Amino acid sequence: MHNFIKIWITPFFLTFGLAAQVPLPSRIVLEVEHYVEYLEDTTDPFKRGSNPALTTVARPLPNTFLESDHLADIVTVNGQAAKGLMYGSARVIGTTTSSTPGRPIADISTSTYRSYYFQILNADGTYIGTIFASGLQLGNPPPGSPSGVELGEYAIVGGSGVFQGVRGQAGMVNTVTGRLASASEDPSQRRVHPGGKTRFILSIYPMVYPQVLTANGLPAITHADFKQVTAAAPAVAGEILSVFTSGMGPTRPGVEPGASFPQSPLAVVTSPVQVTVGGVPAEVLSAVGYPGATDGCQVNFKMPAGVTRGNAQVRVSSAWIGGVPVSMPVQ
Repeated sequence: MHNFIKIWITPFFLTFGLAAQVPLPSRIVLEVEHYVEYLEDTTDPFKRGSNPALTTVARPLPNTFLESDHLADIVTVNGQAAKGLMYGSARVIGTTTSSTPGRPIADISTSTYRSYYFQILNADGTYIGTIFASGLQLGNPPPGSPSGVELGEYAIVGGSGVFQGVRGQAGMVNTVTGRLASASEDPSQRRVHPGGKTRFILSIYPMVYPQVLTANGLPAITHADFKQVTAAAPAVAGEILSVFTSGMGPTRPGVEPGASFPQSPLAVVTSPVQVTVGGVPAEVLSAVGYPGATDGCQVNFKMPAGVTRGNAQVRVSSAWIGGVPVSMPVQ
């Protein structure tokens, strides 16, 4: 993100309103690497994590009540470089629909119960937030699963940071997953020894999401001179525009809930911010909390070229959570 930050210094920001907007589900695709499943194959706590060598696990594995811990590195979110930790805990259930000695009988076959925690950071290491998901590793995804999900039935039960209070559903693709290792293997060598990789696909309904404010009955989008974009003064390719929003998530430095943003230093939105105009990505120059406003932010962006003349849809996203599109005149 560039250092271009120009703040509207008039009090008119305080007169902005908020149009009725309904949050849309957002799709988040997490790519993870160096995925290792550490199987609980020893009851001696002093042997856990003590072996620096690459370990293998004897097969066949128990198919009932086996426990394991899962670790992986988050490397991209929606194709954008990122960092973070995926931690999972699992317990094999191994239910079957026919009576099989040693395995639980049930009306549906499933393999494991799992809980996943996705701690997501920007590529520069800035912490964004965590998403919590829990559920069953099914052979087939349940009805209503996000497109691309091939296995897993996980309910998103909450989050922290910008993902505070999210709900939804998640699953994963049926490609390479975690390498099986003994709990005795030293986890500090996880990035040294070969590991697995996979992709998690999440459909989330946020509690907080970007919303474009209104002024004079129109979206609060202004030119560089802070005159509002209207049909008489449409947006032009290449110019710098500002869009005023709420629901952008935490900032750095942070503010207490309900408190106004400071004049100095400016509170910078910690999450990745995206703006599209007519479906064309715009270059985001800055995203800051507006001084003196409560949950009001100013996002500066460069109007992209190639947008069809007329009324174009502008959509603001924060941490890959998209707001409701609004209409803006484009020349």
